[in-house]
Amino acid sequence: MTCPVRLRPVIPADLPIFFEHQRDPSANHMAAFGAADPQDRAAFMARWDKILKTPGVLTRTVVVAGDVAGHISNFEMFGAPNITYWIGKPWWGQGVATGALRAFLEEFATRPAQARVAKDNIASLKVLQHAGFVIRGQDRAFAPARGQEVEEYVLVLEPAELAAAS
Repeated sequence: MTCPVRLRPVIPADLPIFFEHQRDPSANHMAAFGAADPQDRAAFMARWDKILKTPGVLTRTVVVAGDVAGHISNFEMFGAPNITYWIGKPWWGQGVATGALRAFLEEFATRPAQARVAKDNIASLKVLQHAGFVIRGQDRAFAPARGQEVEEYVLVLEPAELAAAS
């Protein structure tokens, strides 16, 4: 089943919902790169305060049927634009992440763009690949949510003209 997805700017009332999404132990493990302590509301709010004040960061709330389903944004990592998202567990497997990423990429036009995903997060890997991201490398990084290093894929979304030439 595919749900209609829309994006809108993040508002303060979204943050407690995002916090509850992060608190789910299996979702936090799957994301891998979430918070070391998903129960720490003060750290969560401080992180979001910084995100929302960072110039050049586009952050959107993912809405499905009037409900806040998650968030999606860009950030800079190693000098390159990266895309990140978190979809609440009740919306997994319904096409919400795919719809949100496609909508976000229409608004966030910077290319190339990267995304990183833990190798065992197959669902997120598929979402990224459906949007045109291609695995361009592998890395190891510390995953705070797991308290250890994990292997990850580094994916790139090229400009359309570069992707056609590959």
